[in-house]
Amino acid sequence: MRIILPAALVGLIATPALAGDMAVKIQLPDLQVAEYHKPYVAVWIEGSDKSVTNLAVWYEVKGKEAKGNKWLKDLRQWWRKSGRELAMPADGLSSATRAPGEHTLDFSGSNAPLKDLKPGQYTLVVEAAREAGGREVLKVPFTWPAATANAGAKGSTELGAVTLAVKP
Repeated sequence: MRIILPAALVGLIATPALAGDMAVKIQLPDLQVAEYHKPYVAVWIEGSDKSVTNLAVWYEVKGKEAKGNKWLKDLRQWWRKSGRELAMPADGLSSATRAPGEHTLDFSGSNAPLKDLKPGQYTLVVEAAREAGGREVLKVPFTWPAATANAGAKGSTELGAVTLAVKP
């Protein structure tokens, strides 16, 4: 005997429960300096076991010679933890630098890279480095999966506010 299920029902059966959603807001301050360059920014999640899940890397991706790759190592913590092992540009991870203002990264629990996070304690890390400027790293601890939670950190030079919102 053969059973035929409607396509909508098949989708429900095959879809795992979502672990939750995550939104990261990153504020890049409008610095009044003589020589301003948009910062390179790396965003990743670090597990208590020191595992790394990369979320985003903003850098100079234009140009035939990929000159922007040369400066990725200025994102020192990210470079040492996982950056040197990546072939850039990386699809879904890398994009161009951003202008001053607030930028939001949205991640669904069923989307890579969050789908592989196991329950536990994590730290969201945001690192920024700017040519003719400084370097700054902000860390925001969180639990995954979590009830609705908001957390954040405030930078003092290269980064403004970094806000993490997690929803079940």
